[in-house]
Amino acid sequence: MFKTGTKIRHFCSKLVFFSIQLRMSLVGQGYMQMNGELLLVVLIIVGLVGRSHIITTAACVLLIVKLIHLERYLPSIERRGLELGLLFLTMGVLVPFASNRISFKEVLSVFTTWPGIIALTGGAVATYMNGKGLDLLKVDPQLIVGLVIGSIFGIVFLRGIPVGPLMAAGITALILKIVTFFFGKIT
Repeated sequence: MFKTGTKIRHFCSKLVFFSIQLRMSLVGQGYMQMNGELLLVVLIIVGLVGRSHIITTAACVLLIVKLIHLERYLPSIERRGLELGLLFLTMGVLVPFASNRISFKEVLSVFTTWPGIIALTGGAVATYMNGKGLDLLKVDPQLIVGLVIGSIFGIVFLRGIPVGPLMAAGITALILKIVTFFFGKIT
């Protein structure tokens, strides 16, 4: 039996081959220009090489949306995709509560043990940094390109998990503050 990842890689490699052939023939005939599709194909290849099912699947789905001319849904995917992803991530984290694997005693220990207090502090700091990241993206929205490319790099080469651009922006804001403190204003 094939593993799910193998099926995804096999399907995406066929999709890449098909989309390259289709786009090259259409471009060659002068019907359309290649734009976002080429970048999605590159992301699929990077995902396949890096064995990142998340990047490969996301790029495949978006390529399919573009190839079957459903571009009108891209703004909705952009607007609601992050929310849905965070919803499912939060649901996955909360499953132990729903399945009664975490008792009230364990919840109480969060407030009375050093690891629990540190976890509370970490959660509060992470939330604060997310807010600072949002502020940074409002002031300098073109940074999202660097955040996305950095996230892809982290997923593919560092085996990271993408949990959203706000945390990446928050860490970027912190690093920018530190660099600005030591070296002055940077351009």
